Amino acid sequence: MFYRIMKMKRLIAFFLVLIAAAGFAAASGRYGDNVPAEAKTESSSGSFIKYVEFNVPYIALKKAMNLDISSHKEKNKLNWIELLAYLAAKYGGNFSHYKSNDMDVLTTKLKTQSMADLTKDMKYYSYYNKAYTAVLGGLLGTYTDSSGEEKYGLVGFSPIAKTFPYEDYDDFGAARTYGYKRQHLGHDMMAATGTPVIAVESGIVEALGWNQYGGWRIGIRSFDKQRYYYYAHLRQNRPYAANLAVGQTVTAGDVIGYVGHTGYSTKENVNNIKVSHLHFGLQLIFDESQKESVNEIWVDVYQLAMLLRQNQSEVVRNDTTKEYSRKNQIQIQYQQ
Repeated sequence: MFYRIMKMKRLIAFFLVLIAAAGFAAASGRYGDNVPAEAKTESSSGSFIKYVEFNVPYIALKKAMNLDISSHKEKNKLNWIELLAYLAAKYGGNFSHYKSNDMDVLTTKLKTQSMADLTKDMKYYSYYNKAYTAVLGGLLGTYTDSSGEEKYGLVGFSPIAKTFPYEDYDDFGAARTYGYKRQHLGHDMMAATGTPVIAVESGIVEALGWNQYGGWRIGIRSFDKQRYYYYAHLRQNRPYAANLAVGQTVTAGDVIGYVGHTGYSTKENVNNIKVSHLHFGLQLIFDESQKESVNEIWVDVYQLAMLLRQNQSEVVRNDTTKEYSRKNQIQIQYQQ
């Protein structure tokens, strides 16, 4: 986990991000905004992506998702990631220019033209398509619900279980000082101790145990290996769902642990975080060399958390074990 990287490496990583941000090149799009220099490297040399800034607002995410879902059975099905990547290329990566009408115009064009035709002269469309696929790739799909009915829609879940209150705000990049000065590379969701934590996406448990920064934490890798979900500051004494183990497969919507305020200590099982909350982080991995290195890519998931709130997992409590589990099982169809 990135918190285990030595102080000096973290400082180097911080300056690398600043250099990357400062080294943006001017885009040739309508608005003349900036795109990451890594986009040029990726498209020209075929090397893996080294930098992603995910700043798509909730309103654009929701509209693109709804267009994808509503067109699922139509001849010209819309793909929400492609829609967003097109707009990102159009805006030079700056979604402060977003207008709902721009997406309407795009969908109208797609009735008579293909996305390949529309983007053939857009230099950075491929970059944004790959980058946004890494962020959003596992969140929409076909599934069978508990009644046996096959559906298509949002298969990613909020990290907080249904009916359990929480508060949050966009704190990505905020300063943290425990151990050394650094940026907050995640999203804090304030909730009561013992609130069930939910697997956002299906995947394999890669990390469990104590970390002095994150306390009791869980790391889950998506099946396509591009997303590493990090859940930290879990409950003291009983942080995890029963029988959770490294190497185990979890399904989106499963209870995986419980909110707490552990961490900020080299000693295990210590409540040194002042406010009970879930630290929810998302790392993108385009090459294994980026895992646990100075080249990690962590993205702001605040807007994404707003979208996922539309799909919260309902849970039930076992009064004997005091454990929570999901109420409704689903079967998700995964693309190979």
